[in-house]
Amino acid sequence: MQSAVGKYVVLPSEEALTAVTLWVATTHIQTALQHAPRLAIVSPTKGCGKSRVLDVLHETVHQPMMTVNISTAVVYRVIGKNPPTLLVDEADTIFGPKAGDKEDLRGLLNAGHQRNRPAWRISGPEHKPTPYPTFAMAALAGIGDLPDTIMDRAVVLRMQKRKTGEKVASFRLRDSVPELNVLRDKLAAWLGPLRSEAARMIPGMPVEDRAADTWEPLVIVADLAGGHWPARARAACVAMTRHEAVQDEQSSLKTRLLRDIHGIFEANGNPEALSTQDLVAALIQDADAPWAEHGTKGLNAYHLGNLLRDFGIGSANYRFEKGRQAKAYMRNRFLDAWARNCPDLVEVAPEHAPGTALARPAQGKPPAAPTGSLPIGPPGGGAGPKRTL
Repeated sequence: MQSAVGKYVVLPSEEALTAVTLWVATTHIQTALQHAPRLAIVSPTKGCGKSRVLDVLHETVHQPMMTVNISTAVVYRVIGKNPPTLLVDEADTIFGPKAGDKEDLRGLLNAGHQRNRPAWRISGPEHKPTPYPTFAMAALAGIGDLPDTIMDRAVVLRMQKRKTGEKVASFRLRDSVPELNVLRDKLAAWLGPLRSEAARMIPGMPVEDRAADTWEPLVIVADLAGGHWPARARAACVAMTRHEAVQDEQSSLKTRLLRDIHGIFEANGNPEALSTQDLVAALIQDADAPWAEHGTKGLNAYHLGNLLRDFGIGSANYRFEKGRQAKAYMRNRFLDAWARNCPDLVEVAPEHAPGTALARPAQGKPPAAPTGSLPIGPPGGGAGPKRTL
């Protein structure tokens, strides 16, 4: 199974490949488990392999239900005693700032992480309170992070574009689907008789709290497989949860930066652009902010560019009044990031002083997408009789 996944997609690390393999296997015994971990497949831009991961999952998981959009009402009606595995592509369009009110769907996905968390609705001609089950495995793919409450309940794959020289096999329906379906059937045949045993297992976990709840089903499958799998599963758990903890810290810092930049634009009358030099100077002058101590000598233009890159925001050459040209940040480049990450901020229309020339962008290249890989965590856990996934 692991080789088949790696055949069609390049994942961020060996730990991520281990996690996806175990997550697929876990779907075949989800009815015996207490938690249904989400699989969040996210990337900074398109073309990173998210949809291909879903293609592979569709042919290997238990009872897949693929969709590029989904409503709360549909989910209520398809989840039962033997729920499907939800595979949601373009999840960023569901939870983005222009998606409308999706709190019910977010609540359903959060509740479905744990068994016995039904959603109550008034139903039928007699308007009786009716419980709807929510417990089901779900994989969601999208550009940018999903809502925090979903990411907190997920095994997170942070996809990147393939490097030069990284090759994958073409996914062809006539060849790939039968091959993957055979593996799916083998997983189901192996794990089906082990559901009762899996339900009784309480594995030792290298993490605590919600991270333990999320990873426990994968570790149970690894312990059932034996061999090197228990150690690999726990190593992946440690590495990937540690990586997400770092991401959370960086995300908080970046959100603070967006808020501070919003305040600086506002304090300057919301001009169309601010020079990089002026923006950095204003950030450093805020005594209550962390920017004067950022890095070794305080925030500089390079640091600012790196922190904003994940939001798709970069500087460019702009012409200000009297023909002055300088590297600057356009205010309208921040609007989407503010809406997504700081929705409580009140937006006002840009203002310009009479006779002031608007900043004019010069030709330039967009910022490069970030690169990186997950850290490798230490192995852990016991070994048992060998079984190949």
